[in-house]
Amino acid sequence: MGDALVIAGKSYSSRLLVGTGKYRDFAETRAAVEASGAEIVTVAIRRTNIGQNANEPSLLEALPPSKYTILPNTAGCYSARDAVRTLRLARELLDGHDLVKLEVLGDAHTLYPNMPETLKAAAELVREGFKVMVYCSDDPIQAKMLEDAGCVAVMPLASLIGSGMGILNPWNLQLVLEKAKVPVLVDAGVGTASDAAIAMELGCDGVLMNTAIAAAKDPVRMAGAMKKAVEAGREAYLAGRMAKKLYAAAPSSPAGGTISPTKSKAA
Repeated sequence: MGDALVIAGKSYSSRLLVGTGKYRDFAETRAAVEASGAEIVTVAIRRTNIGQNANEPSLLEALPPSKYTILPNTAGCYSARDAVRTLRLARELLDGHDLVKLEVLGDAHTLYPNMPETLKAAAELVREGFKVMVYCSDDPIQAKMLEDAGCVAVMPLASLIGSGMGILNPWNLQLVLEKAKVPVLVDAGVGTASDAAIAMELGCDGVLMNTAIAAAKDPVRMAGAMKKAVEAGREAYLAGRMAKKLYAAAPSSPAGGTISPTKSKAA
């Protein structure tokens, strides 16, 4: 835990957060989450049963809150009002649990965040005592406004939800990272392990993903790959990469003390 991810005062050894949708069944969900090493798992309250439907299997049977931090989210909400209502329900279902993921979508086609409604919902949820992790655009001004509103983490998209396009604008992410005093986690758009590693190498505090694992041909193996990628990216960031240069002016091996081929034997 020497390099722990700290969110809302709680420490986590894993910097990979994973979703629980789109899997074949709860058994596959559990296997993939276990392979990922994730400690925080996000759940779409409007799409997944965690107790609101008493006669259906509950995800909490596969991923018990005693082992994982359940992060209820507002996927499928298109207004601040719906998002706030959904997370109030989640708090009741999870016995007062207050760490939540807010997302308010702008349209069903792109699933791009509606930032005015997101800011409105964030302010209300913070007033009600929620600890809000928030999905947002990669706009550093908007991210700072969410932080100032009291959110405990900002989660800019790398590219559109479910697109698998990877990090399309690393410069904006760096601007967000420069300004933020709360954790910054890439959320949405990761497609494969290299995308996760790049996010961590940029200095992001973590990565949240769902489709990249669930839609893989072998979700469990991909979950393991993502675990390694996040860890490798973090290690590379902490190590500090070498400077990029057009060419190397000096050889990588020292030349001092070696025999010069131009010198004669007599010399």
